[in-house]
Amino acid sequence: MKTGAMRAEKPESGTYDWVEIERSLDARGYAVLPRVLRPGQCAQLAALYARDNGFRSRIVMARHNFGRGEYKYFAYPLPSLLQRLRHALYPYLAPVANRWNEQLGIDTQYPADLDAFLDQCHRAGQTRPTPLILEYGPGDYNCLHQDLYGEHVFPLQVAMLLSRPGIDFEGGEFVMTQSASNGQRAEVIPLEQGDAVLFTVNQRPAANRRGGTRRVAMRHGVSAVRSGKRHTVGLIFHDSR
Repeated sequence: MKTGAMRAEKPESGTYDWVEIERSLDARGYAVLPRVLRPGQCAQLAALYARDNGFRSRIVMARHNFGRGEYKYFAYPLPSLLQRLRHALYPYLAPVANRWNEQLGIDTQYPADLDAFLDQCHRAGQTRPTPLILEYGPGDYNCLHQDLYGEHVFPLQVAMLLSRPGIDFEGGEFVMTQSASNGQRAEVIPLEQGDAVLFTVNQRPAANRRGGTRRVAMRHGVSAVRSGKRHTVGLIFHDSR
């Protein structure tokens, strides 16, 4: 599916301007999609965290120096809502990923269809699903990081906020940093319940002063939660070993 002067149907309702989304990704390395999920859908997904079934593993961040808090990787089959979202968003992001790779001089090109890309992952031994749900309590945070899981890495991913800022929790802002030859920058990205942020997993291209292309390294994390409980779903498009 090609990007261009079009408006795409939201995964759940309404429309998004994918031309503007692409501009935001190019300029800042991220774009916000408001109200991807309805409040009831957010509550249903957040409630899954307390269950034992439906997940392949649980990670306590402090044990791995990832920060504080925990998260669980979903097992296949994914919850139907996340399955739909993963397949609905990928076709709009693949052309951006392919163009970025061309600009960065990277030979990899991604199929237009998510199933074809996952088949590449699986043939390379990357068979474990990567969508996850995160839970943060008071004092919890996520260190700045990049989500790189194997040979086949899709350069964009999605985080969706399930909790209500200012009601369910305080603090816990989504943070992105970028590092390039001209310096470093950090940005706090405000999200409301049900909003999704599309963002760069590793690096993105940017124009340099000579008219060429430079690499901008991106990292993301979550600031400390001051009170309450914060749940987020992460949609990563490549599977892992």
